[in-house]
Amino acid sequence: MRNSWKSFIVAAVTTLTLAACGNVSHSVAKDGRSAGELLWPAPDTVTPMHKGGTFPNLANLRHMRAGLNKQQVSDLIGYPHFSEGVWGVHEWNYVFNFRRPGSDEVTVCQYKVLFDDGKLAESFYWKPESCAALVEEPKPVPVPQPRDETPKSYTLSADALFPFDKGDLADIKPEGRRALTNMAAELHKHIDQVRSIHVVGYTDRLGSVVYNQHLSERRANAVKAALVEEGLPSTKIVADGRSERDPVKDCQGGPHAQLVACLAPNRRVEVRTEQ
Repeated sequence: MRNSWKSFIVAAVTTLTLAACGNVSHSVAKDGRSAGELLWPAPDTVTPMHKGGTFPNLANLRHMRAGLNKQQVSDLIGYPHFSEGVWGVHEWNYVFNFRRPGSDEVTVCQYKVLFDDGKLAESFYWKPESCAALVEEPKPVPVPQPRDETPKSYTLSADALFPFDKGDLADIKPEGRRALTNMAAELHKHIDQVRSIHVVGYTDRLGSVVYNQHLSERRANAVKAALVEEGLPSTKIVADGRSERDPVKDCQGGPHAQLVACLAPNRRVEVRTEQ
């Protein structure tokens, strides 16, 4: 009998937790598309199981849209992180953590979903609003258009081609592979008129000269190998690393992260053709 009472109490507590305890925001509209005043719970008041926030599945977050019911929302991003309630409320609140590629820095964001009277998701909010950009689909690496019928040169961002501090063939990112596939297709059209293809790797000025030279050579050789895999003749391709030489942008000192971002154009791989 005592165990039965314990089970009943646990079930009752769970039911109360999932029931409406009240919205955080004021006057959520019946259609779920607005509120009289959007309020945000303090991040440190999340339920114990969500302490510190969670790292969301970005693919699932990108599928969030109006018209999803609460069960579908929970399947994508889980149940809300606060104790305002689940089924009887018009809003769910979350604390999400995002780590930028190539960095240990974590950005903490709050996310709010407003539901209509039919318990369907209708509107979505971020705090700060800039967090919305962290969920956007990555833009494809653009392949520069040749300046005339026969391609002369291409410049590819090393940051787009490789993860941070990587430079081997196996390290090339999927979007980098696509860019190189497109480039190789253009070069194939004119390969009989091309005498040589010169692949040159560059780094920024951060780090030692020896290390940067080695990294620029690794990345140039990786791009060469990728082009050979695409069917271009290896006998026509020469790879070379030039470290931090020939910068295209000069940046003054400042915080390390800001300086790294400013110097991004200098981290590149150039592919030049000679007829």
